[in-house]
Amino acid sequence: MKNVKLYKPILIDSVKVQEDVVKQRFIGFDGKYCTAGTKAYGVSDVEIDAGQWAPVAISGILLIEAGGTITAETPITSDANGRAVMATGNAAVNGYALDAASIGEVIRIVRGI
Repeated sequence: MKNVKLYKPILIDSVKVQEDVVKQRFIGFDGKYCTAGTKAYGVSDVEIDAGQWAPVAISGILLIEAGGTITAETPITSDANGRAVMATGNAAVNGYALDAASIGEVIRIVRGI
């Protein structure tokens, strides 16, 4: 059986996206992918075209694509393309990794704690 990751959103809202969006990426308050180290509004739930209203998971156990090597239980921020990377320095913390991963893998993060 394929390794299925648990997804348990607690709060989902909508945001009008300003660019084409793929699912499982950090989305900013402006409706664009988060840039490196910035605060996320939430994580995109679907692939959607620019100008549409997209569901964005704001809190809970969420799935997101890794933008680099990630160690479980570390604070997570966004890379330049809205993917999850380990937070360093003054980067905004957008959740905590529940899984270890390499670039391109989907991990679980917890937001809102």
